[in-house]
Amino acid sequence: MRTVGVRELKAHLSRVLRDVQNGETVLVTDRGRVIAELRQPGLTTSPLSPIDQKLADLAAKGVMKLAERPKWKYEASPVRLPAGTAAELLAEDRDER
Repeated sequence: MRTVGVRELKAHLSRVLRDVQNGETVLVTDRGRVIAELRQPGLTTSPLSPIDQKLADLAAKGVMKLAERPKWKYEASPVRLPAGTAAELLAEDRDER
């Protein structure tokens, strides 16, 4: 189960609906509060574990806020180091070779 804000839902409605069609349940949030749940029609039982279901219930009541997936990904650092192990590099830097 994942959460998606109203703004992101508007911007990516087709993708979210495709995910729901593939069996994913999506909680829709407005300012951190769950306001709707999107799932396949006729799905009466939740495919969630008991713990996940309890967390979803607490989020729906506004007691807690579920973490959202970050909208960005880490990029590889542009910093490149010379080849060698850390011990070799330290020894070279300390003039211990």
